[in-house]
Amino acid sequence: MRSLLILLLMADFANASEVGKVHPDRLENLVRQDCGACHGMTRKGGLGPDIRAQTLAGRDPAILAEIIKNGIPKTAMPPWGPLLSDAEIDWIAQYLLKEPTE
Repeated sequence: MRSLLILLLMADFANASEVGKVHPDRLENLVRQDCGACHGMTRKGGLGPDIRAQTLAGRDPAILAEIIKNGIPKTAMPPWGPLLSDAEIDWIAQYLLKEPTE
């Protein structure tokens, strides 16, 4: 299942008109759907921890970006670095720190 999801995401992002360009609508959907699959649709937690802005308040966005990029070994948190650019990962880290979930 996870392999299929990764392949679908790779195909979707490979079709982006400009490589390296951040597409906020697509990334917001990725956060809602793909992150939400483990962190809960409202990001209050599930298989993964609570990642709402209020919970992440005060966290360094560079550390969040590093977690998104490289994942967390021996957990269900996969590395998104092979699928997303650094700019996209940075956007997601900032989004998680600022955006309301409900």
